[in-house]
Amino acid sequence: MSTPITTRRKTPADIRAHKGKVPVVSLTAYTAPIARLLDPVVDLLLVGDSLGMVLYGFDSTIPVTLDIMIAHGAAVVRGSQQACVIVDLPFGSYQASPADAFRASARVMAETGCAGVKLEGGVEMAETIRFLVERGVPVLAHIGLQPQSVNAIGGFRVQGRSDEGQAKILADARATAEAGAFAVVIEGTAEPVARAATAAIDIPTIGIGASSACDGQVLVIDDVLGLVSDIKPRFVKRYAELAPLITAAATAYADDVRARRFPGAEHVYGKASKVS
Repeated sequence: MSTPITTRRKTPADIRAHKGKVPVVSLTAYTAPIARLLDPVVDLLLVGDSLGMVLYGFDSTIPVTLDIMIAHGAAVVRGSQQACVIVDLPFGSYQASPADAFRASARVMAETGCAGVKLEGGVEMAETIRFLVERGVPVLAHIGLQPQSVNAIGGFRVQGRSDEGQAKILADARATAEAGAFAVVIEGTAEPVARAATAAIDIPTIGIGASSACDGQVLVIDDVLGLVSDIKPRFVKRYAELAPLITAAATAYADDVRARRFPGAEHVYGKASKVS
């Protein structure tokens, strides 16, 4: 009797081991089919709360709920085999206290099967990160531009351009690493400070709009595939332009239906015959 081949899924420890070696390859995934396609080529699949804007049409990530994150996180875990899957904790689920953060994290991990959680914040969240890690919850930190704080910072602005901003990001990077995060996402941050933060800590930095100075990169898959036509972040290279192809396919289908050509139906029902 043959023994089934099982694929070992990458862990947060594996991601941490990338520091100073091969860059971490990461993309967002929100559904099982996309996770299945990305899984063979990435190290980390991030179920980001960016799904609120990408999939649900929200203006920000703020309306995303824990139940939404759990539903999509479970789908991505089911659709993948080898990538490390990390799920965002949404706004309001962890900021009040470390205990709240643990309850939210425990739900996410138990109900999705993911390897850990991501939360936004640096120095101010170090106690929470330490609390979670000490209780068995791997944490991916997120500093620099923090979308959940977009209302407080006045919009999606590049961080780290002032001396004060640079000092804050460096302090945040050190605080999250010292608290036990296995890696840290640095978003929307000027290249010199992203480079300095990467050199200052012993865990990988994963950039999104933070330059190639980081130890890896994460991008929103819909941006990479060209599925979002009205917004194109300057730091994103589009590797495909699928939006026009989808529109063209849907248009061709609509034309067939309106002309009473139902492609494929004859294979199920046979050719139409006259009823006497």
